Amino acid sequence: MLWRGRRQSDNVEDDRSDSGGGGGAGPGFQLPIGGSAGGGMSLSSIIILAVIALIAWGVFGINPLTLLNGGDISGGGGQVTSNSPQGNGVGAPASDEMKQFVSTVLADTEDTWTGIFKSQGLTYENPKLVLFSGQIRSACGSASSAAGPFYCPNDRKVYLDMTFFQQLDQQFGASGEFARAYVIAHEVGHHVQNLTGILPKFNKMRQGMSEADSNQMSVRIELQADCFAGIWAHFTGQKGILEAGDMESALNAAKQIGDDTLQKRAQGYVVPESFNHGTSAQRQTWLARGYKSGKLTDCDTFNNPI
Repeated sequence: MLWRGRRQSDNVEDDRSDSGGGGGAGPGFQLPIGGSAGGGMSLSSIIILAVIALIAWGVFGINPLTLLNGGDISGGGGQVTSNSPQGNGVGAPASDEMKQFVSTVLADTEDTWTGIFKSQGLTYENPKLVLFSGQIRSACGSASSAAGPFYCPNDRKVYLDMTFFQQLDQQFGASGEFARAYVIAHEVGHHVQNLTGILPKFNKMRQGMSEADSNQMSVRIELQADCFAGIWAHFTGQKGILEAGDMESALNAAKQIGDDTLQKRAQGYVVPESFNHGTSAQRQTWLARGYKSGKLTDCDTFNNPI
């Protein structure tokens, strides 16, 4: 990815020097993430509401870590843990360069989504991206770097401990700058869902859903965020800054963080009813779908088979 020398976003907050933990709710939308809720609302009802939210926007269709442990898809819930390393990387030259990379990728998502929203007669509100080390407190509660990257809809911020990228490469075999860019674009995809009303409706309705229905709807939410990341990659490719193998590295990252792949790696078998992000094949399919067409209408995970 030819990112050096390009515009960097002013919306990156560097809290690595003073990140702190504390009690509270778990993080918001992660890559990947789980969720739980009580029984009540049916899956079909929540899908209908999500589709209504899409129509209201004027268009129709438009972690890795926490990997296997529950987590919470709303702005509240239980703390998330995983086997992520707890390094901080503060002050190292590589970290400074990585911050520049993150700022550049975020700027490119800003440009892409600003243009897409403008084409629909809407105004895109840029999210903030918070860099932290070890632990952080957000409007969705506190989280550690073990939770992986996450988006908090309550404060409209993406949270990222950049040591996650090292784990993505070394532990999960998902190397490459564009694999890292995909992680950022996926979380920004959740921000797009938040702005369009999809996340607020889901977070409200999931309170009355069974765990099984919540997981099924979570998969649709996550796959749409993957598709939105693909749309960003589509327009980034049109700028001529993608290099050979970039998209392949992103697709490999999507494969490595599929629910089935993660569960097989961790426990040797899969539990499909616990999937909440989608299988490796599903994640690759929807990322590729957004990349191929660049059309919002092709990201309707609510009204199409997944």
